[in-house]
Amino acid sequence: MARRGHRPSQTPAGRPRFWGRHAVTAALANPERVVRKIWATREALGALSIPSTIPVVFADVADLARLVPSDAPHQGLVAEVDPLEDIWLGDLLQQGADDKRPLVILDGVTDPHNVGAILRSAAAFDALGIITPDRNAPPESGTIARAASGALELVPWIRVVNLARALEEIAEAGFWRVGLDGEATQSFAQAIGQQRVAIVLGAEGEGMRQNTAAHCDELARLPISPQIESLNVSNAAAIALYAAAVRG
Repeated sequence: MARRGHRPSQTPAGRPRFWGRHAVTAALANPERVVRKIWATREALGALSIPSTIPVVFADVADLARLVPSDAPHQGLVAEVDPLEDIWLGDLLQQGADDKRPLVILDGVTDPHNVGAILRSAAAFDALGIITPDRNAPPESGTIARAASGALELVPWIRVVNLARALEEIAEAGFWRVGLDGEATQSFAQAIGQQRVAIVLGAEGEGMRQNTAAHCDELARLPISPQIESLNVSNAAAIALYAAAVRG
């Protein structure tokens, strides 16, 4: 009998399985990532350079499909990896005051597809990192790695025990904390100014928790049409990161 909680995308040892060309090649290219094993078709392996220390198992498409969630687009590649080592918030915040890269804080965003898409946008717009609560965010997984399209290996992801306390530490480091809220009166572009900015996003539907909003310096909205109530959180993150990147 499988261990309780064991899913095809995770081994009994708690190691995630990544699938797809972007996720697997990015994991191989990351010196901080330990890749334990690779399953692949001969055709997919032909395009890879794999260190001799990593065990490789040749497999057909049907075998690979049994290693990952149903309908996962594995592209002939599956890898078993160790989760990345934890990163301390204080270490990330030691960047100098002239480093204007934004931070992204996620409060209660639990959908791994959304987290992966946000990581991808964070990499595209050169964010300093993303921060999530330790207990109310998804773990590393093949779904996140696939949605992030390699960005899981590029963007520092910090998990914190207490998000409110982390927001206080972020403010002490010189960041202006702007929470996205559809009911806010001012626009995001008006709120961010020229200072170092931390973009705070809440879960879809529920939004930010009250205590999280109270630890923001300002609340702001994106200028979307009144015909649409709200945006998907990953779309909102991408727009906010773009706005932070192009400010004059």
